[in-house]
Amino acid sequence: MEILSMRIKYLKPILVTGVFIGLSQWSLPGMTQNADQLYKRGLAATCANCHGTDGKGVVDGGMPLINNLTSEQMLTKLNAYKSGALEGTIMPQLAKGYTDEQLITIANYLGKKP
Repeated sequence: MEILSMRIKYLKPILVTGVFIGLSQWSLPGMTQNADQLYKRGLAATCANCHGTDGKGVVDGGMPLINNLTSEQMLTKLNAYKSGALEGTIMPQLAKGYTDEQLITIANYLGKKP
């Protein structure tokens, strides 16, 4: 019984220390960064429904290639769809569903970097 009591006495601080070390790996800045990346990826993933995960689209099906656009070009097109300056079948409706900030995020995430 005495040996068990000693084990528990020393095991408790070790477990508490282990918990604190484990929790420190889940720091708020780290979790925020992961949430931010997931948010950006989630927004960009909505484009894959029509344009494919590689951005090649289906040219004969009316889904244009977007993986060749820079972030600036993509944002210009998205804003044009949103404002109605550029016509399309579904893109004007989709673009209007996003805030300006979300369109910037999508363009920055998917567009080619110069």
